[in-house]
Amino acid sequence: MKPNYLPPEVPKEKTIAQIAASLNEFGKFAQDYGQLVRVEAHGVFTQEVPNMKAIFDQVTEPNVKICWNSNPTDINPPGLEGNFNMVKKWIGDTVHVNELNIGDYPYQQLFNLLASINYNGWILLEANSTPTDRLSAMKEQLSIFNKLIANTKRV
Repeated sequence: MKPNYLPPEVPKEKTIAQIAASLNEFGKFAQDYGQLVRVEAHGVFTQEVPNMKAIFDQVTEPNVKICWNSNPTDINPPGLEGNFNMVKKWIGDTVHVNELNIGDYPYQQLFNLLASINYNGWILLEANSTPTDRLSAMKEQLSIFNKLIANTKRV
């Protein structure tokens, strides 16, 4: 699920409460089927970790979890560690990463933070590029991933 937007013409608190209420309703329904609801930190404004925290402060269903999305806004003040710590208790079993060798996202720091909460879920690559040799590109991503894992330290 993706909250995806906070319309500027509606008070932010109202939209956040509506999102949380719908997640609670959906979470109750999904729980009857043994399902985890994964809510991606995604979209304009809703990708910002303080807004995700405001949503999850109102989520009561234990099977509704955050999918960390590795957004550029994750490093906004108070920084990656501060933002991560804001929502770490709600991080579920999925984390999205982009190409690990493109851009300046602090993936090693993220992996260290995930280790600090004994994360045991999926780390899913969302590749945005279109390399001519996709197999080589995937092998390169795996190599970088394995180096990140090997260098992971608990924070």
